[in-house]
Amino acid sequence: MNANISSRVEIVPVILSGGSGTRLWPLSRAQYPKQFVHGLNGQPAALLSATLARVAAEDFSAPLVVCNNAHRFLVREQAAEAGATLDEVVLEPSARNTAPAIAVAALMTAARNPAAVLVVLPSDHLIEDTNAFRHAVRRAANIAKTGSLVLFGIEPTGPHTGYGYIKKGKAADKDRSDAFEVEAFVEKPDPATAERYMDDGGYLWNSGIFVFKAESFLAELARHEPAVLDAARQALGKASRDLGFLRLDAEAFAKAPNISVDYAVMERTDKAVVLPLATSWSDLGSWASLWDAAPRDENGNFVHGDAFVEDTTDCYIRSEKALVSTIGVKDLVIVETQDALLIADKSRSQEVATIVAKLKASGRKEHEHHVRNHRPWGFFETLNIGPRFQVKLLHVVPGGILSLQMHHHRSEHWVVVKGTARVTVDGHEKLVRENESVYIVATQWHRLENPGKVPLELIEVQIGTYLGEDDIIRSEDIYNRSPDETR
Repeated sequence: MNANISSRVEIVPVILSGGSGTRLWPLSRAQYPKQFVHGLNGQPAALLSATLARVAAEDFSAPLVVCNNAHRFLVREQAAEAGATLDEVVLEPSARNTAPAIAVAALMTAARNPAAVLVVLPSDHLIEDTNAFRHAVRRAANIAKTGSLVLFGIEPTGPHTGYGYIKKGKAADKDRSDAFEVEAFVEKPDPATAERYMDDGGYLWNSGIFVFKAESFLAELARHEPAVLDAARQALGKASRDLGFLRLDAEAFAKAPNISVDYAVMERTDKAVVLPLATSWSDLGSWASLWDAAPRDENGNFVHGDAFVEDTTDCYIRSEKALVSTIGVKDLVIVETQDALLIADKSRSQEVATIVAKLKASGRKEHEHHVRNHRPWGFFETLNIGPRFQVKLLHVVPGGILSLQMHHHRSEHWVVVKGTARVTVDGHEKLVRENESVYIVATQWHRLENPGKVPLELIEVQIGTYLGEDDIIRSEDIYNRSPDETR
């Protein structure tokens, strides 16, 4: 990690980049959750890129990112896009909630500098004022030096029922009144209770952002939830390197209790301190909260993409491809993607997860990925599909290399439309340029790569009796992917 700046405590950003892609479906999917989506609310940067930029301060160390295996190449891509240097990308072999992930990060940091302070934050929050955020982190780090576990609270702007609340106690610092002891944590309230919290004035929203010394957190975790610490220590001790990623041991990590950091430590410790965060904030946890944070027109509408609206008010409308038109509607969420359309009452947008669960239970794929499937070498996009044929667009980044593979049931015809391809078929290599093509017969071993400096794009026409992604036998893959990652 970076060296300390002067005599200040080392501040280590820990970014938790998990997510199941359910709350903003159909824009987000299991393989492409919301922190990777570009253009949310019209902002060009994805949320993870914005988070990395937020912690890119001179007195902050390089960030450590914890993510699941399926998203590792997306994290690396976002870091490159943000111009961020990552200290480490740690891969969780299974989802065990936030406490085990933070335990691993704290163990890694404490091994190098026990006095270092972690700022733990989700990858998918919207924070408008970067300077105010950094100022709050520095203030929280000074409090954390004393052994306190600091969390950021948000002054409520309304009786929100989708957030947990923190009841402020007495001032935590006798010389300053900007931080408070935590009197109580409160679960997401019903509307009447949320109204009462607003009237009371002594409650803050729980942001899920924490600042504490690595050694302080580990001591409290050992005291309150030692099984989490033991599993994290074993998973880290047996971790392995894979293409620059740190892969935690799956068997050891699976033994960790599935528990959040709130339940494991923050609600049980007597060292919790809440510091109000003086900037607008949202966890963007539903389409309604996305609408709350969006720039809207004079009729209260957010409109993105190809859309015409008439007599429409207070709606969130997003079109990815098709023309969306509305007449005489209000308080709706309308989201169109290439393979799915969501229309929902804005007040019920948190119920989208129910739709996603039904899609998953029925064996459909729309909950998992888009028509555009991202890969470490670029992406492919399904253009058309019918009986015995499928047409795809393949986009290969410079230097990208697909695996050496073979299909039993389909032949493929590749037509290059941009760039130059290096194609290997049964050991014979040749360059294929724009407006040139190559034909690959079923059972022939083949590989595609982009040796150039510009993206390679080609049209792939598949013909055969079975066109599933699992009809791929791989011999070599420079990205070390397991078979289930390529389907």
